[in-house]
Amino acid sequence: MEYLTLARVLHVIAVVIWIGGVSMVTTVIIPAVKKMKSKEEQIETFEKIEGKFALQAKITTLITGISGFYMVYVLGAWNRFLEPCYWWFHSMVIVWVLFTVILYILEPFILHKLFKKYVNKNPEKTFNIMHKAHWILLILSLVTIAGAVAGSHGFLF
Repeated sequence: MEYLTLARVLHVIAVVIWIGGVSMVTTVIIPAVKKMKSKEEQIETFEKIEGKFALQAKITTLITGISGFYMVYVLGAWNRFLEPCYWWFHSMVIVWVLFTVILYILEPFILHKLFKKYVNKNPEKTFNIMHKAHWILLILSLVTIAGAVAGSHGFLF
């Protein structure tokens, strides 16, 4: 298998696992946690699940970034960043940078501490804010995926 094909396979698998996980957290896990009776149970459950997913997300975003930039390099596709019909190239990079900054910098150094501080004071408000943030990231990701799939198959808009 040539390296470009391998990069494409790894890229798609990593995105499916990464954004599929974001979808699961957003549409299933956070709503289930929000319905739990005690704030202690909410906090403990969410931290156990989110902690495991964070490692998976870090690995898949790393694979996504490496394989994505490799494909752009090998294909000499840098000029696509200059053409508006390839808006999804920019969107892929923006989504990747957002998640990478969140996973590697903000979550471990800032967001985790803020979560601990505010979830004990007002768990309902804290989980609602977090849920909205996850929805924003998921919607941005899905729009990007739709644009990338359509665009890579010739449907440019």
